[in-house]
Amino acid sequence: MTSRTTKKPTNTAYAALLRGVNVGGSRKVPMAELREVLEGLGHEDVRTYLQSGNAVFTSARTDADGLARELEQAIEARFGFAVACLVLDGARLRAVADACPFPAAELEGKQLHATFLSEQPDASRFDGIDREAHLPEEFRLGDRVLYLYAPEGLGRSKLAEVLARPALTQGIDATTRNWNTVAKLVEMTSD
Repeated sequence: MTSRTTKKPTNTAYAALLRGVNVGGSRKVPMAELREVLEGLGHEDVRTYLQSGNAVFTSARTDADGLARELEQAIEARFGFAVACLVLDGARLRAVADACPFPAAELEGKQLHATFLSEQPDASRFDGIDREAHLPEEFRLGDRVLYLYAPEGLGRSKLAEVLARPALTQGIDATTRNWNTVAKLVEMTSD
């Protein structure tokens, strides 16, 4: 007699990164309510990190872009304003961390940032940036991510201002996290 067991599908761990929420008193998305939104979409193991729009969840679905669009619609329905969302699985977050061209372990988290991009820009978009003029600040383009080394932090970075110009990010959703947050999200999606 053979026993048949139905295998439960393995859920994938994802991080949802919301762009531009809870900054400067506008576009408020309380993290408890974000957790409710994600749970309402059927996601499991929902957790948030900090107040800046970072959430981790698991789902049996494998379409990260579809999950992002669904979350954007749910947030707009719940809060009344549009928010760009990027959803990355744990493997992608780990790949971003592993591919960092800067010595992350030797730097303070506030000195290193990753700007996550919804699609890969053509490198020629950045040709007009005078890299020498911004030293010691530096940036490198990776796979749908832009790494920024800003020794004085993002708030004082002139290069970050240049990289945020609409001409460079036109047609691409982008959101930036410091390296401490990147490392924590890698850890949370690896559990």
